[in-house]
Amino acid sequence: MTDPPVPHPAPELDTLFAQARTLTPADHAAAARFLVAHRAAQTQARARHTRAGWLSAALGAAVVAGALMLRPAATALPASAAYDVYQSAWGEGW
Repeated sequence: MTDPPVPHPAPELDTLFAQARTLTPADHAAAARFLVAHRAAQTQARARHTRAGWLSAALGAAVVAGALMLRPAATALPASAAYDVYQSAWGEGW
Protein backbone atom coordinates (compact mmCIF):
# COMPACT_ATOMS: atom_id res chain seq x y z
CA MET A 1 0.00 0.00 0.00
CA THR A 2 1.41 3.42 -0.89
CA ASP A 3 1.03 6.56 1.09
CA PRO A 4 -0.63 9.55 -0.50
CA PRO A 5 1.76 12.31 -1.64
CA VAL A 6 2.64 14.77 1.04
CA PRO A 7 2.20 18.44 0.11
CA HIS A 8 5.19 20.78 0.46
CA PRO A 9 5.47 22.09 3.99
CA ALA A 10 6.44 25.48 2.64
CA PRO A 11 5.70 26.45 -0.99
CA GLU A 12 8.44 29.07 -0.72
CA LEU A 13 11.06 26.29 -0.84
CA ASP A 14 10.52 25.78 -4.59
CA THR A 15 11.11 29.47 -5.17
CA LEU A 16 14.17 29.46 -2.93
CA PHE A 17 15.70 26.46 -4.73
CA ALA A 18 15.04 28.01 -8.14
CA GLN A 19 16.81 31.19 -7.03
CA ALA A 20 19.76 29.19 -5.69
CA ARG A 21 20.17 27.48 -9.09
CA THR A 22 20.17 30.78 -11.00
CA LEU A 23 23.67 32.17 -11.60
CA THR A 24 24.26 35.82 -10.83
CA PRO A 25 27.07 38.14 -11.89
CA ALA A 26 28.56 37.68 -8.41
CA ASP A 27 28.70 33.91 -9.05
CA HIS A 28 30.48 34.46 -12.36
CA ALA A 29 32.97 36.83 -10.71
CA ALA A 30 33.65 34.35 -7.90
CA ALA A 31 34.23 31.57 -10.46
CA ALA A 32 36.62 33.79 -12.42
CA ARG A 33 38.58 34.65 -9.25
CA PHE A 34 38.78 30.98 -8.33
CA LEU A 35 40.00 29.99 -11.79
CA VAL A 36 42.68 32.69 -11.81
CA ALA A 37 43.96 31.60 -8.39
CA HIS A 38 43.76 27.91 -9.33
CA ARG A 39 45.71 28.39 -12.57
CA ALA A 40 48.37 30.42 -10.75
CA ALA A 41 48.72 27.67 -8.14
CA GLN A 42 49.01 25.03 -10.87
CA THR A 43 51.71 27.05 -12.64
CA GLN A 44 53.68 27.44 -9.42
CA ALA A 45 53.34 23.73 -8.61
CA ARG A 46 54.47 22.79 -12.13
CA ALA A 47 57.52 25.06 -11.84
CA ARG A 48 58.31 23.64 -8.40
CA HIS A 49 58.09 20.06 -9.72
CA THR A 50 60.30 20.94 -12.69
CA ARG A 51 62.94 22.47 -10.41
CA ALA A 52 62.78 19.46 -8.12
CA GLY A 53 63.20 17.12 -11.10
CA TRP A 54 66.28 18.94 -12.37
CA LEU A 55 67.73 19.11 -8.87
CA SER A 56 67.18 15.38 -8.34
CA ALA A 57 68.80 14.57 -11.68
CA ALA A 58 71.80 16.80 -10.94
CA LEU A 59 72.28 15.33 -7.47
CA GLY A 60 71.99 11.80 -8.84
CA ALA A 61 74.58 12.54 -11.52
CA ALA A 62 76.91 14.03 -8.90
CA VAL A 63 76.60 10.92 -6.73
CA VAL A 64 77.32 8.61 -9.67
CA ALA A 65 80.29 10.72 -10.80
CA GLY A 66 81.66 10.83 -7.25
CA ALA A 67 81.29 7.09 -6.83
CA LEU A 68 83.08 6.49 -10.12
CA MET A 69 85.92 8.82 -9.17
CA LEU A 70 86.39 7.47 -5.64
CA ARG A 71 86.23 3.75 -6.39
CA PRO A 72 89.52 1.87 -6.25
CA ALA A 73 91.40 1.30 -9.47
CA ALA A 74 90.93 -2.08 -11.04
CA THR A 75 93.82 -4.45 -10.45
CA ALA A 76 95.49 -6.06 -13.42
CA LEU A 77 94.05 -9.44 -14.20
CA PRO A 78 96.47 -12.32 -13.73
CA ALA A 79 97.60 -13.84 -16.99
CA SER A 80 96.17 -17.24 -17.63
CA ALA A 81 98.40 -20.30 -18.00
CA ALA A 82 97.46 -20.60 -21.67
CA TYR A 83 98.58 -17.03 -22.31
CA ASP A 84 101.87 -17.70 -20.53
CA VAL A 85 102.50 -20.77 -22.70
CA TYR A 86 101.59 -18.88 -25.86
CA GLN A 87 103.83 -15.97 -24.96
CA SER A 88 106.76 -18.25 -24.10
CA ALA A 89 106.35 -20.07 -27.42
CA TRP A 90 106.36 -16.94 -29.55
CA GLY A 91 108.65 -14.82 -27.51
CA GLU A 92 108.27 -11.40 -26.04
CA GLY A 93 107.45 -9.33 -29.14
CA TRP A 94 105.03 -11.48 -31.07
